[in-house]
Amino acid sequence: MGHEYMSYGEYLENVRNGIVSADGNCPVTPLLKMLQGRWKSQLMYEMCIHGTVRFTQLKKGLPDITNAMLAKALRELEEDGLISRRQFNEIPPHVEYSLTEMGRDLQPVFYEIMNWGFKYEDRLYRDPGERSRG
Repeated sequence: MGHEYMSYGEYLENVRNGIVSADGNCPVTPLLKMLQGRWKSQLMYEMCIHGTVRFTQLKKGLPDITNAMLAKALRELEEDGLISRRQFNEIPPHVEYSLTEMGRDLQPVFYEIMNWGFKYEDRLYRDPGERSRG
């Protein structure tokens, strides 16, 4: 690809000017589109936790998701190249999902999101009315 990556310090210096790729595209937008929706970020985090996982294990980690929504989100994450699906034609047949290299490269991002969540946990889990007051 030939892109040079910038340090966090360089990012802070340049972000206010807008950072774009060599083609003039926003480098953040594709990932935000891949993870948009109620379940995809949570699914990716579950994948970070478990490594290789079956459908039913993901369902247990996200009990409010329907089977149809889980299947749809997994299919979309696979199409986007963030997870891989491996089908075992055994008796009984089963499928395992795991992060691809591109998906594993997001683990530091989820690590930072986790740290942010711990930092603001007291605010995040307050009653919504209390949150707006500060």
